[in-house]
Amino acid sequence: MAKILIVDDDVELCELVTEYLEDEGFHAVSVHDGVTGVERCRADDPDLMILDVMLPELGGFAVLSKIRTTSKVPVIMLTARGEEVDRIVGLEMGADDYLPKPFNPRELVARIRAILRRTAGPAEAGDESPVVMVDDLEMDIGSRQVRCSAGEVDLTGAEFAVLETLVRAAGTVVSRDELSRRALGRRASAFDRSLDVHLSNLRRKLGPLPGGGERIKTVRGVGYLYVKPSTASP
Repeated sequence: MAKILIVDDDVELCELVTEYLEDEGFHAVSVHDGVTGVERCRADDPDLMILDVMLPELGGFAVLSKIRTTSKVPVIMLTARGEEVDRIVGLEMGADDYLPKPFNPRELVARIRAILRRTAGPAEAGDESPVVMVDDLEMDIGSRQVRCSAGEVDLTGAEFAVLETLVRAAGTVVSRDELSRRALGRRASAFDRSLDVHLSNLRRKLGPLPGGGERIKTVRGVGYLYVKPSTASP
């Protein structure tokens, strides 16, 4: 039973979400301020955190910053509808996903399950190769470690899933919709900036190829390509 920590000062919302999640087979606990959220995250080691941006004492971004110093727990940020800046900032700081308020509980559960699937751990026997290598990049799917010429790269669960999807298809263009479905567990939306931010974070964290040039190319109107030597421009 996956443990879900909800950090939101709306007590009624927490009660409703807790009841819904427990009906769906999760174990949910809620706290109502940022300081307690950090403490419970460190003490309880949840499988996923649902974190509101607007919190008393310690805001959601500050909570995310503090827990990211010691934990890779997947985080879904809750943001006010229309506050796109908050969503982008949260993703850039290490959140895995976001939902604008008010939200449909079914959508929340779908997001949780998609995140937990992609962070489930080592592949079982018969699954795809647990180690994927392209040029200087090495991804260990079991330990979820990524290394390249710049050293070990620290990725969120969502960033890891996006990179794995692209690297397994290295040299081939992956459409935006396919990348979103395989990595994030949902169809791409014109209003959803999550994929753009994850790709931007990956480009920044991985840096250029050893010989120069970008690792992840945008093929306008088609999708995205992880470059391997045979597809690099001369």
